[in-house]
Amino acid sequence: MDQNQHLNKTAEAQPSENKKTRYCNGLKMFLAALSLSFIAKTLGAIIMKSSIIHIERRFEISSSLVGFIDGSFEIGNLLVIVFVSYFGSKLHRPKLIGIGCFIMGIGGVLTALPHFFMGYYRYSKETNINSSENSTSTLSTCLINQILSLNRASPEIVGKGCLKESGSYMWIYVFMGNMLRGIGETPIVPLGLSYIDDFAKEGHSSLYLGILNAIAMIGPIIGFTLGSLFSKMYVDIGYVDLSTIRITPTDSRWVGAWWLNFLVSGLFSIISSIPFFFLPQTQKKKKKKKKK
Repeated sequence: MDQNQHLNKTAEAQPSENKKTRYCNGLKMFLAALSLSFIAKTLGAIIMKSSIIHIERRFEISSSLVGFIDGSFEIGNLLVIVFVSYFGSKLHRPKLIGIGCFIMGIGGVLTALPHFFMGYYRYSKETNINSSENSTSTLSTCLINQILSLNRASPEIVGKGCLKESGSYMWIYVFMGNMLRGIGETPIVPLGLSYIDDFAKEGHSSLYLGILNAIAMIGPIIGFTLGSLFSKMYVDIGYVDLSTIRITPTDSRWVGAWWLNFLVSGLFSIISSIPFFFLPQTQKKKKKKKKK
């Protein structure tokens, strides 16, 4: 009888131990997936900042319009933050985070898309006066026009010649892609942290949060490295003979391969979204213990 009771106890203990290991493995998988999404989030932010000057030159748009494009991320974030925060806890949080990462990746790919539809980049043939200073504006062209027109026109007309007009409306794709990035990034932080807070052991959620923020620092490191690498590559690399290019990265007319930045970050965001679709919605037993 004693042996039978001992066997029954061990048989009852085995399922509970299996459930505990499943719970631990599920939470660890969620933390690993959330770490990838945090890296993708910070990577996309740094890449946008490092590519903004090349976007301005490539699309021939003004600095104020570039600032508006950069601010489209916050516009997309504000459009959905209230709905995500309110309805997110009632729905499948891991899947919502996965959908957000996927949308963020689509936004990155959409931002790079204009490069494949636009023609080759044609830089000005005039000698650049401030090439060593890496100026961001076509100052030499304005100065030449002012010198030639000074004796023939009024200062108001001369000044109008130096205004930068938009050379292409393809920047709208960049605007929409950056807005999609903002929409996709919205559920990552609030839903991810609430999921950890609900199902982690007491006192461990702050430790997990610190680990996530530390891992997120990998994103800026990768972003700055890719930004400096791709900025030294010519924008039409792979399409034109680089031996015919007469400008260097120190020239203010130079445009780097900005589209590669967004293509890499977009694909990485899409890959980081995959694990979330295989994670459970809740841990019912853990939730019941907390309610009690």
